[in-house]
Amino acid sequence: MLRLSLWLLFAGGVCAGESISFLDDVLPVLSKAGCSGSSCHSKPAGQNGFKLSVFAYDPLADYQAIVDDRRGRRLSPGAPEQSLLLQKATLSVPHEGGKRFAKDSQAYETIARWIEEGSPYKHPEDTPLAKIEISPDVLEAKIGERLTFSVIAHYENGRERDVTALADFESNKEEIVEVDEEGNAEVQQRYGEAIVVGRFLGQVVNARVTVAKAVAPGALDSLSRANFIDDFAYARFEKLGVLPSEPCTDGEFLRRASVDLIGQLPSAETVRAFLDDSESDKRRKWVERCLEEPRYADHWAVKWADLLRPNPDRAGVKSVYLLDQWLRQVFRENWAMDRFAREVLTAQGSTHRHGPTVIYRDRRTPEDLTSLVSQVFLGVRLECARCHHHPNEKWSQEDYYQMAAFFGQLKRKGKGVSPPISGGWEVFYHGAGGSVKHPVTQAVMTPRAPDGPALKDLGERDPRGALADWLSASENSFFARAMVNRVWGELFGRGIVHPVDDFRVTNPPTNPELLDALAEDFVEYGYDLKHLLKRITLSHLYQQSSDPNASNVQDTENFSRSYRRRLAAEVLADALAEITQVPDVFEGLPQAARANQVWNFKIASSTLDAFGRPDSSSDCPCERNLSTSVVQALHLMNAESLQAKLGHKEGRVEALIASDRSESKIIEELYLLAYSRVPTAEELEVALVFYGDGESDRKIATEDVLWALLNSAEFVFNH
Repeated sequence: MLRLSLWLLFAGGVCAGESISFLDDVLPVLSKAGCSGSSCHSKPAGQNGFKLSVFAYDPLADYQAIVDDRRGRRLSPGAPEQSLLLQKATLSVPHEGGKRFAKDSQAYETIARWIEEGSPYKHPEDTPLAKIEISPDVLEAKIGERLTFSVIAHYENGRERDVTALADFESNKEEIVEVDEEGNAEVQQRYGEAIVVGRFLGQVVNARVTVAKAVAPGALDSLSRANFIDDFAYARFEKLGVLPSEPCTDGEFLRRASVDLIGQLPSAETVRAFLDDSESDKRRKWVERCLEEPRYADHWAVKWADLLRPNPDRAGVKSVYLLDQWLRQVFRENWAMDRFAREVLTAQGSTHRHGPTVIYRDRRTPEDLTSLVSQVFLGVRLECARCHHHPNEKWSQEDYYQMAAFFGQLKRKGKGVSPPISGGWEVFYHGAGGSVKHPVTQAVMTPRAPDGPALKDLGERDPRGALADWLSASENSFFARAMVNRVWGELFGRGIVHPVDDFRVTNPPTNPELLDALAEDFVEYGYDLKHLLKRITLSHLYQQSSDPNASNVQDTENFSRSYRRRLAAEVLADALAEITQVPDVFEGLPQAARANQVWNFKIASSTLDAFGRPDSSSDCPCERNLSTSVVQALHLMNAESLQAKLGHKEGRVEALIASDRSESKIIEELYLLAYSRVPTAEELEVALVFYGDGESDRKIATEDVLWALLNSAEFVFNH
């Protein structure tokens, strides 16, 4: 569709009588043509001797490359049409990048006029781009409907400009909304929500398009609501035209909450007592009981160790063990999470005495620390801005190195790392005089957090303390939102923003109102993790069944049903040990130590390796991979260690067959242990077949039944 703006404007804002500048007019044309894309001239070494900055993050360098490089061979001021820049882009001469625009296009006309006018970099009235807006930014659409999006640029001098023709458009779900390069979109034959992203000169905006099914008015009014989580979730369901699944059974809740909160399956006796309990608040009491269990601290310490645990080859075995023990202490004492973050950010002292300092022993540069802190505590992947402007976000190199400046005055003394055996120690402390420079401009950077104020008057104060102050300030939404989203991801299998550490404009939360409400509640209650866990697990949203209904069967991100999640490696290993009553033996740990007490990935365990414990020799933060694999299936079917547990002379099977229980009661016990429920009549009938006519070997039959239960999806998944 030909827009009026294209008819009136050359390249989105260049009128016939106006002069043209590189910064205001030509650079957007080249960006739109894809010349500064990562597969073209912005490769690390450029393309055929011609290099541009990624996504035009360094306009002056791009200008010099075009105008001055190779003695200005790319431009012909006296005959603009003979300029190599235009001839390559129109394929008048061979060009590996192919044809970027035609001779009769607005892009060609803009560049030709710019060359003819003397190729100015900028005009006195040109001011930096302040922001861009997309319109419409929120709308509800119907299947088959056609939509049109426009992008308006706002400059610091107050000028507004329609840059739709120069903007790039993209849909995050083309199966719902498909958008072309001009901003024209069409709703496809599927319900749901899509984000249409608009980009212009490093700025990013998005529009949220909802394609909803009709539901009967008031269809969700009668649903039970435990707290504000349900209110915001049901409002979301109503907007999408989705009905939530039925509540889960008592057995499902008991197993789910136990696994999520303490990493342990409930015992058969616990399940029986819970199923027989007629009290209306038994679920609340169980959550409160779990939060006081000793295993709670180990379970949640392991999750944070995934993110912070250094490579023992670099940091040293003793140092890594000290950090691990410190993390477990944090969760045993239920530290407020802002206090926890402050201890990490401001750590000082010896790596053989104070656990958090070990993080600095492994992450040895301000840049490495910036990537870790931004991802773990802010939920933002700033790493991409280390070398160039972030491709999917507003963050620039300046943002990255301003954040790095918080760690520029960190000093160390002692023995450095010397893999593969770093046995020494280091002392970390704050010392004035250090700085971080921008890699391109070489300017000394002032400490500044993303979207935060610049900190110019710190005096002798450690900048890391100022960063910790900003992080936990109630008006700063980064930390609280990142924390609640990470915890939500642990309990639901995916975050409200997913991945949980990738907050950005192009990856918005599925339910922003719910995320904000959770963050505000978290701050109000003093960043108390146990309060947050209790708040979430007692909501009806958390207590839904994993069985879909007709309206939510395709929902994989709005939490209208419980998403089934594979048990984490330590949880599964401990479950196998507890069900069989045969503990694992971990080298260097006490007898009968649990898997969630293992602190070093080098402590051998085929089960932990098969089910995806992170390797801390890789570049953390190490997000858990909870996908399934053939290796896992083969391990449960054939692992010698599991077979030994099933047949152990002091194990569960031996105790059951030595008792006076009937075969039916033995089967019931195994179901309670593995699934937290009793078998159905059909399941009981099938299992009894293993015992034959009563003359079969009870031990072999019981081993076979338990082996079958452990190799089922119902056991391996938390549902």
